[in-house]
Amino acid sequence: MADEQKPTAENMTMLQGFEWYVPADGRHWNRLEKHVPQLKAWGIDNIWIPPACKASSNQGNGYDVYDLYDLGEFDQKGSVGTKWGTKDELMKLCDTAKKNSVGLYFDAVLNHKFAADRKEKCQAIEVDPENRNKEVSEQYEIEAWVGYDFPGRGGKYSALKYHWYHFSGVDFNAKNDKTAIYKIVGDKSQGWAEDGDVDSEKGNYDFLMGSDLDYSHPEVEKDVLAWGNWLAENVPLKGIRFDAIKHYSEDFLRKFITMLDETYGQGWFFVGEFWKDSLDDMTRYLERMGRKFSLFDAPLVYNFSQISKASGGDLRKVFDDTLVSVMPVNAVTLVMNHDTQPYQALEAPVEGWFKPLAHALILLRGEGYPCIWYGDLYGIKGEHPFPPSCGGALPKLALARKLYAYGKQADYFDYATCLGWVRYGTWDRGYGCAVVMSNAGPGEKRMHVGEMHAGEVWTDVLGWSDRQVTIDQDGFGVFVCGQTSVSVFVNQDADGREKFAEKFDDNIYEE
Repeated sequence: MADEQKPTAENMTMLQGFEWYVPADGRHWNRLEKHVPQLKAWGIDNIWIPPACKASSNQGNGYDVYDLYDLGEFDQKGSVGTKWGTKDELMKLCDTAKKNSVGLYFDAVLNHKFAADRKEKCQAIEVDPENRNKEVSEQYEIEAWVGYDFPGRGGKYSALKYHWYHFSGVDFNAKNDKTAIYKIVGDKSQGWAEDGDVDSEKGNYDFLMGSDLDYSHPEVEKDVLAWGNWLAENVPLKGIRFDAIKHYSEDFLRKFITMLDETYGQGWFFVGEFWKDSLDDMTRYLERMGRKFSLFDAPLVYNFSQISKASGGDLRKVFDDTLVSVMPVNAVTLVMNHDTQPYQALEAPVEGWFKPLAHALILLRGEGYPCIWYGDLYGIKGEHPFPPSCGGALPKLALARKLYAYGKQADYFDYATCLGWVRYGTWDRGYGCAVVMSNAGPGEKRMHVGEMHAGEVWTDVLGWSDRQVTIDQDGFGVFVCGQTSVSVFVNQDADGREKFAEKFDDNIYEE
């Protein structure tokens, strides 16, 4: 008796559920909660939510973290709620997400703190900003903003108050109003993290910003590990995105995720921000983390950006030296995020005309775990607004992934400015799809989709091409796309085709 065939695993897609300029009106959790059912219907399975911990003010995006244990519950730094809303509203979002089988990933900012409650005197040495191992002053006393009492919380959840010896460095001396990078020293301080425990850029990249936490101090390690347990027990999550992992102890982070994996880890997902155009550094980091971890594929974003800015760039090289090409299981693929958006860019963003092609490359192929960005899905508010990308077709690309991008993949990467590939489907998800794109003139590819589809008529689910492709008796079809465009062909009678006629509501700010 033949073994029973196993159901094909469903394709998963992540949404980064915010952008830098979301209005600071404390209503973001409410807006997201309202849109969860629609997001699920269009193929979004997990949402990476913004940093939910109390920031330096209710205008802060949370990367200026003040108190890990305040999720919008205590009156601190000028308000009870964060920029995103209150803890009660966050929990309502969690409840709606759970009811709709949408997972939430928490954005954990564990490298530093901001907005200390008071100054403390400590000993420090100035270092060269470009080589933090090079000391450029004698040891002397500074006044640093490193005293954290969390008075609004009053010791609830954690009694620890932070002092100068819980930090390895700061960038401001209040004694003389001087900005520099100061390595804190003393009998209770270890200075920078050991070589190899943080990234070696700038000699030792332990210090990034604010009051830099020292994970060699046992009280810091104990408190943040306890926070991880507290978070997992109190907020129904499916994973964590870790901010700025180049800058704090790799040993600590490994201990943190091992604890969560062993205690709560049924299906938990961990991804880190290691924003560096160095595939070697990224793969070494993943090996040291035991591969129970993922990274955002920064080199892929660099490739997208470079090709989008070139005239007739070579699309065949789009995956060269990318994480998804060598460690696809550990790669989170993306086109944009809050750091690459215009006017907030750490690096040059991807040009708008190329975004449909880039999204097809991350959503409709078999490798990597794709992450769509809120700014591309809903558009951007604020001083530099722009509308949803891909001419509004991004939800359709996500839906095409959910319904049809399964099975064996055959690539037609034979022409520099026109790529194509076919997904053949599986025994229980048999429709498959054919994708063709061009970053120059109109594109055309003769591709094999399978003899089992002979006689079928395939059309573009995006509606950008009006070509009807009849599959011949040998299973081939001639698929086309427009100039600097992409088309996704599927059997016109495939289950789910009617969903592409519906309209995705991208007006998330509607009252």
